[in-house]
Amino acid sequence: MRVLITGSEGYLGQALIRKLATDAEVFGIDLRSAANPTASYHYQAMDIRDAKLNDYMQQHGITHVVHLASVLQASNDRQRDYDIDVNGTKNVLRACLHAGVKHLTVTSSGAAYGYHADNPEWLTETDPLRGNESFAYSCHKRLVEELLAEYRQHSPQLKQLILRPGTILGATTRNQITQLFQQKRLLAIKGSASPFVFIWDQDVIEIIRRGVSDSKTGIFNLAGDGAMPMAEIADELNKPLLQLPAWLLKLLLTMGHKLHLTNYSAEQLDFLRYRPVLDNRQLKQDFGYTPQLTTREVFAYYCERNH
Repeated sequence: MRVLITGSEGYLGQALIRKLATDAEVFGIDLRSAANPTASYHYQAMDIRDAKLNDYMQQHGITHVVHLASVLQASNDRQRDYDIDVNGTKNVLRACLHAGVKHLTVTSSGAAYGYHADNPEWLTETDPLRGNESFAYSCHKRLVEELLAEYRQHSPQLKQLILRPGTILGATTRNQITQLFQQKRLLAIKGSASPFVFIWDQDVIEIIRRGVSDSKTGIFNLAGDGAMPMAEIADELNKPLLQLPAWLLKLLLTMGHKLHLTNYSAEQLDFLRYRPVLDNRQLKQDFGYTPQLTTREVFAYYCERNH
């Protein structure tokens, strides 16, 4: 196998390189400088939107691609974020076909289902994707998956493995969710349990490794067993939980956004109120992998190493 990882210099990319390097020749592309230039992989600074990606894949005989690159935290330039997430993925797909790549793994997200009041209690892979327009990350993940579905129809020779993780946590995880946990008090919406599902980063890396090594196909939610409401998370962190009515929080977000005190707007209130809760039965039954840690065990592991 000759595996190309997009977004190779990120947190997951670096861990995955170490995992794959024993069984495959690994290549990485990213916009940032090489995180570990002495590692046993080939690195090229390259934008996933670069037209030269075609030639790069063909030149190195890439057989498998793991597409990790995406905008994790929205900027103030929605068009730029869309261009990277959606048009960048389109360029990766075209390059894969041009170079004769056999297998593509894409890290989507549970956010692709969207944050909606009428979401099922547990979301399965057959539930519709309704990523919210008001939340760029959620919206772009949905659009990327719609694009992937089109390619499955007209280019079935490119085998696809689509992974929809819940919140990924590990010993050194830093993201928008962990920023919430670092606050002096946790925020919740009165009347909303706001349950989270967590997946251990080592489980995610092992799932991707197996998916690549066995050229597995399909769509799978990634989550440890169970879910944790915000109240339980606050208890585990030993922090107070501030529960505000939805109307008040909406007002505060509106004012804070106008004054540039927060990146969150009132439209993103549902990010806290209607968390997508992922069913992992298909991962266990069809993919054949049971996460090593449950949602609560993942969170306990994270807390032990960060508090």
